[in-house]
Amino acid sequence: MSKLDEVKEILNTLRVAMSLSFGMLVITVSGIIKRFDNNNVDAIFWLGVVFTIFILLIIFLLINKISQRTKEIKEL
Repeated sequence: MSKLDEVKEILNTLRVAMSLSFGMLVITVSGIIKRFDNNNVDAIFWLGVVFTIFILLIIFLLINKISQRTKEIKEL
């Protein structure tokens, strides 16, 4: 496998991980909003808020990695 193919495969894997992360973010935020609308602000609500912040951090890191890999392809 050439270096270019290896980098492309890693880039595709990162894109899939980012898509799954966005899906988890949407589901979590919708659950948080539902609990908030039902005036059910409890430990699960706050756990969801913390998890949402964590997912946003992961998405940010994935976007940075995708950017690095894309620049690496440009150099090859």
